[in-house]
Amino acid sequence: MDSNALPLLERIAAALERLSTPAPSLAGLDRADAFIWHPGLGRLTAVPHVAHVDMALLQGIDRQRQMLLDNTLHFAEGLPANNAMLWGARGMGKSSLVKAAHAQANLVDGRPAAPGRGRLVLVEIQREDLSTLPDLLALLRESPRRFIVFCDDLSFEREDADYKALKSVLDGGIAGRPRNVLFYATSNRRHLMPREMIENESSTAINTAEATEEKVSLSDRFGLWIGFHNCAQDTFMDMVRAYAKERGLPITDADLTRRANAWSLSRGGRSGRVAFQFIEDLSAELSPRP
Repeated sequence: MDSNALPLLERIAAALERLSTPAPSLAGLDRADAFIWHPGLGRLTAVPHVAHVDMALLQGIDRQRQMLLDNTLHFAEGLPANNAMLWGARGMGKSSLVKAAHAQANLVDGRPAAPGRGRLVLVEIQREDLSTLPDLLALLRESPRRFIVFCDDLSFEREDADYKALKSVLDGGIAGRPRNVLFYATSNRRHLMPREMIENESSTAINTAEATEEKVSLSDRFGLWIGFHNCAQDTFMDMVRAYAKERGLPITDADLTRRANAWSLSRGGRSGRVAFQFIEDLSAELSPRP
């Protein structure tokens, strides 16, 4: 080989090495209690402060709140616990509840634990990265800490590789699910797929019962299945009043009710998200000007 070509080949090799995905690493795991999984970087990126709503402010979902909190605390204490699917109406606090339960589990004498010292670590994974979930779980299995892997707004438009990969992970495979990891997900769909997709598959299959069973079987892998539904007018106002009280807004209850109702009508519905957005707008309006 021409000796003059060697430096060029070495530079090409170095460039290819830089482009390759680095080996997954748990470096920095002791610095925080929440992370985002970046498979392309092969690492977890710390989230110093999780944007969460206090558990007490999540109104109208008392049963759902208690179910998830109990499951989360059991896991934090080293007891058996289930993977959880939170499904249902938009804006009713599904993802907020996951983050609030994580924060609650990491309280020490009523105060947040020091960074990196919490009993539970929250790891967010994006929907498009689900194919790397086995790699993430293999990595987390090596750690002495306990993890909730969280995927927000999970759904599938078709039965793709990610769908089957998630089913396999939830089943645990021959290695079993890591004892130090739970998987929490939220979705607006009960069975994670559009109803028409399930019905179309059933109508064209030789055995319609088997086809439908295959489509809904992913949901069955979640031991805890918690439904969220649209809220009534009185529940919506409970949400609004809780936020207004927490912020100490100078407004009468009659005026608050009138304005909250007008806001919900302009948004075409009532939910925890709508209540929060209304309070954000009202807080700005009522804030003293310099």
